[in-house]
Amino acid sequence: MSWLDELEARLEQQLESFLRANPAQEALLEEQEARDRQAKLVGQRRQLQRQAEQERQALLQLASEIRRWQERVVKARAAGATALAERAEAHQQGLMEQGRQRWQHLSELGVSFAAVERDLGELESRPRPPRSSSLEQDWAAFEAEQALEQLRRRQA
Repeated sequence: MSWLDELEARLEQQLESFLRANPAQEALLEEQEARDRQAKLVGQRRQLQRQAEQERQALLQLASEIRRWQERVVKARAAGATALAERAEAHQQGLMEQGRQRWQHLSELGVSFAAVERDLGELESRPRPPRSSSLEQDWAAFEAEQALEQLRRRQA
C-alpha cells in the first residue's frame, strides 16, 4: 500500500467519523451529491435530445434521398436501362439499410432518454430534509470549516 493510499484511507476514515459526529453535515453532503447528480442527468438529457434531433434530421434527408433514387429506378426501367436500374436499386437498398440503422439508434436514444427521465423523477420526488434557517446554515458551515481546519493541522 503506497503512502498515497494510506493517506486517502486515513482521510476517508476521518471524514466518516466527522460525518457520524455531525449528522447535519452529512445531510448537507448528501443534498449536494443529489444536486450534482441532478445537474449531470439534466446535461445527459440535453445531449440525448440534441442527438435525437440530429438523427431525425438525418432520417428526413435519407428519406428524401431514397425517394430520389426510387424515382431514378422507375425512370431507368421505363427507358429499358435494366443494368442501371438494378445498380440504382442496389444503392436504394443500401440507403434503406442506413435508414433502418438510424431508426434503431433513435430507438436506443429514446430508451436512454426514458431512463434519464426516470432517474430525474426519482431524484425530484425523494424526500428532502427541511430547510434550516440562514443562521443554522451559517453555523453548520462554520463548524465544518473548523473541523476541516483541524484535520488539516493534524495532517501537517
